Amino acid sequence: MVKVLLKKQLSEIFRTYLYDAKKNKKRSNLSIFLCFAFFIILMVGVLGGMFTVLSVLLCGPLLQAGVGWLYFAVMGLVAIFFGAFGSVFNTFSGLYLAKDNDLLLSMPIPVSVIMGSRLLGTYIMGLMYSGVISIPAVVVYLVVGKLSVSTIVCGLVYVFLISVFDLELSCVLGWVVAKISQKLKNKSFISVIVALAFFGLYYFINFKAGSLVQEFIANAYMYGMNVKGSVYPLYLFGRIGEGDWLATLVYVAAIGALFAVMWAVLSRSFIKIVTTKSDSRVKGAKASFEGKSASSALFSKELTRFTSNANYMLNCGLGILMLMFFAGAIVVKGDMVRSICLQLLGSEGDPAVVALCGVVCCVASMVYVVVPSISLEGRNLWILQVLPVSPWQVLSAKIKVQFLLTAVPSALCLVAMAFVVPSSIVTFVLGCVFTMLFMFVFALFGMFVGLKMPILNWTSEIIAIKQSIGVMIALLVGFVYSAAFVLLFILFGRNLGSIAYLCISIAVTAGVGAVLLSWLKGRGCRIFAEL
Repeated sequence: MVKVLLKKQLSEIFRTYLYDAKKNKKRSNLSIFLCFAFFIILMVGVLGGMFTVLSVLLCGPLLQAGVGWLYFAVMGLVAIFFGAFGSVFNTFSGLYLAKDNDLLLSMPIPVSVIMGSRLLGTYIMGLMYSGVISIPAVVVYLVVGKLSVSTIVCGLVYVFLISVFDLELSCVLGWVVAKISQKLKNKSFISVIVALAFFGLYYFINFKAGSLVQEFIANAYMYGMNVKGSVYPLYLFGRIGEGDWLATLVYVAAIGALFAVMWAVLSRSFIKIVTTKSDSRVKGAKASFEGKSASSALFSKELTRFTSNANYMLNCGLGILMLMFFAGAIVVKGDMVRSICLQLLGSEGDPAVVALCGVVCCVASMVYVVVPSISLEGRNLWILQVLPVSPWQVLSAKIKVQFLLTAVPSALCLVAMAFVVPSSIVTFVLGCVFTMLFMFVFALFGMFVGLKMPILNWTSEIIAIKQSIGVMIALLVGFVYSAAFVLLFILFGRNLGSIAYLCISIAVTAGVGAVLLSWLKGRGCRIFAEL
């Protein structure tokens, strides 16, 4: 039974590789083979190769410094972090809050069997992530350092202990995430925050990895003595890889005891956790309903859909964070911004404002919430079509959400420019007008593309969000239009003057917007009614 449940769980984890959601059918054998081959190349070739290079860089110098144990301690901590991070959300969704918990518990299957199969699935995922770090670390040490029976056996135990500790850590973190998820009304923000934190950590490591490794190698002996004196358990952990039998036995006993405690606690709390339903309502509180106009209700619906869908926020709204980051960069790096404008434009006054407005528009074009909004209605589109509202009210609500999500962070950029970049009042006001007008016209264009190229028969929302040709066209057109605004100003606009160039740009953009608005109110509304 454990084998059957484990196979089911692994097939759910790798469902994307086995099932084509876009075509709503099983993938061909060749397609499955290519998907798994690409996955293996990515995990073993790319990630494994990257950490193999890191092992080679660290192993030799640390052995020469007499702190080989520190090499295993560092690589082990990195493996634990990646293993826990890679499997914690599988633990959260696969162990505690799996969708088939009620079904399995209703069957004559012992709870221990369900727990065991779920834990094995979590263990395999953790081993997959930690193994691409711990296994190369052991192999590199056996090649560069000492090759003996003790280092081989203890090295294998080292890899195993890391994977088991990852399982224990993932269960604890997954339990925390599950408990928090049960209390939150909007769970998508958890996924968004964690994903953004991971992206931030990834880029931070990319920028700082080289200097950190060099500094660590240069001061390896000093760091090693400090760790040995203040964090002795970490020293013992590193000694496992060097073939220390006593340290190995100590950690086998400690991690084994932790596993026994985890199993006992999980056995007592598993039923309660998996059978508890999320309920964000406050006990004793009376529900109150506030009447809204049709337009307000439609606007709230669109905004709620965006904020309740992690994939929607991460893919279509990442530009919002980039706009806020750009506003902060203008304030913090004001001298650098003025210097760059001076080098490119020969001035840091009015021309700089024009160019920076174009950059703001370029970044804002990465927010394309409105484009897949029609497609995301899917099979429920008929509900909007039969409501006592006009098609234009539905379309305008989607456009307003797009405009709001881009205009507010863009306004922060404009305010930052006002304090950092000196310019005339007329130029700054015209720059603000052009920027806000671009946001509105881009929202209109996004709705135009969404109506012309809808995908209503999707089996996964990510198809409408990421794999639509309309999304690609909207991104490309927004980028080209804003980039052309800056490029044409650099080539020809400076001779016309900032004010004249902005007036011409506003007139052209307003003309495009008028055409799009007229089309949407006429032909666009008819297309929506006929979808």
